[in-house]
Amino acid sequence: MIIGIRRADKNDWEQRVPLIPEDLKYLKEKYGIHTLIQPSDIRAYKNEEYKNAGVEVVEDIQKANTIFAVKEIPLHFYRPNKTYIFFSHTIKGQDYNMPILKKMMELKCNLIDYERIVDESNNRLIFFGKHAGVAGIIESLHALGQKLEEKNIITPLKKIKQAYKYDSIEEAKQELKVIGEKIKKNGIPKELQPLIVGFAGYGNVSRGAQEIFEILPFKEIKADEIQFINEKYKAESEHHFFKVVFKENDLVKPKSGKFELQDYYNHPEKYESKFEQYIPHLTMLVNCIYWTEDYPRLVTKSYLQCEEYKETEQKLIVIGDISCDINGSIEITNKATEPGDAFYTYLPENDDYKNGIVKDGITIMAVDNLPCEFPKESSADFSNVLKKFVYEIANTDFNKSFEDLTLPYPIKTALILHRGELTKTYQYLNQYLTEG
Repeated sequence: MIIGIRRADKNDWEQRVPLIPEDLKYLKEKYGIHTLIQPSDIRAYKNEEYKNAGVEVVEDIQKANTIFAVKEIPLHFYRPNKTYIFFSHTIKGQDYNMPILKKMMELKCNLIDYERIVDESNNRLIFFGKHAGVAGIIESLHALGQKLEEKNIITPLKKIKQAYKYDSIEEAKQELKVIGEKIKKNGIPKELQPLIVGFAGYGNVSRGAQEIFEILPFKEIKADEIQFINEKYKAESEHHFFKVVFKENDLVKPKSGKFELQDYYNHPEKYESKFEQYIPHLTMLVNCIYWTEDYPRLVTKSYLQCEEYKETEQKLIVIGDISCDINGSIEITNKATEPGDAFYTYLPENDDYKNGIVKDGITIMAVDNLPCEFPKESSADFSNVLKKFVYEIANTDFNKSFEDLTLPYPIKTALILHRGELTKTYQYLNQYLTEG
């Protein structure tokens, strides 16, 4: 059995790998799986580390019938009848990636998408989401510290660096611990109290973000307590941040009748946003939700420009849009960014944008590839799970009918294309393939 690993070359920030040297050595020793990997000068794990693990570092990996990558593979790379495993970014019908599906269909390829590797309860098993949350909250807190400094409000947060400037997650945690102790001792400036940070969503991304945020002194409150925070928690405001995790019933309300979670998932058009009531009270919003155009937005331009909002305190100064859907749940997210130029600022009064972090307006963190800021740690965690499925994938005869494939449930569920045809679960993508 031979597997291949295509180097990540989408941009210079992408240094992640799907499988690390240690795990490939394990697969070789246990199953006799031989790996070919393309060389890379920017990868978090060096070519020499792979060679030392018994991996063949070569430019041409086409001897492998099973090829792993991290993100989209360019059209020229595909070969007939091979199996490809990567984040294809096609399951929402993304128009910019429909050519990938079409090419793979023409060549009768098999496509397994990491995003759809789930258990029987539909929980994702392989993901970078936690590390997106970790890097995203560090970037957002950095932005908050810098934004406050622009406003001549000096806090210990100004010492927080961007995520990629830390050598490890542990180094970032240690710095946050020191900052947290200073806040406990010296308090939060009066003009910032109460400083509320909202987390939209509660999945893997949100949990990663919250894990880092909770290093700072905080008190968690419920969404319906926000408007009464000065009455209930005034004593805690001086030395604590406040954390609010917004769930679906906090974000939307039915246009008629009662809120039902499954009904919301099945018929989002029957619901409308109620998030605007919280926006004036938040200092920072961290957006971690899954969103498509069928769902209501959380933050809209029309609300930020309306008289009702102008008459509030307008505390919201930073949005960490980890989800990063362009003009999506956060309508003012108008472009994705890279770590080296991570921020821009929206000015509601004239519906305009400025690059970077400026004094006025709402600064947006919109890095769309956050896990690459901690490439070694995110790759190691990802590989630790993926290695459990490599033998089954590499050892499967994809010439058999879909029903007769011996793949484990999570992998079979993630099989978007089988011999170039959309599997039953993904037939809905036909409508996007025919459009345009």
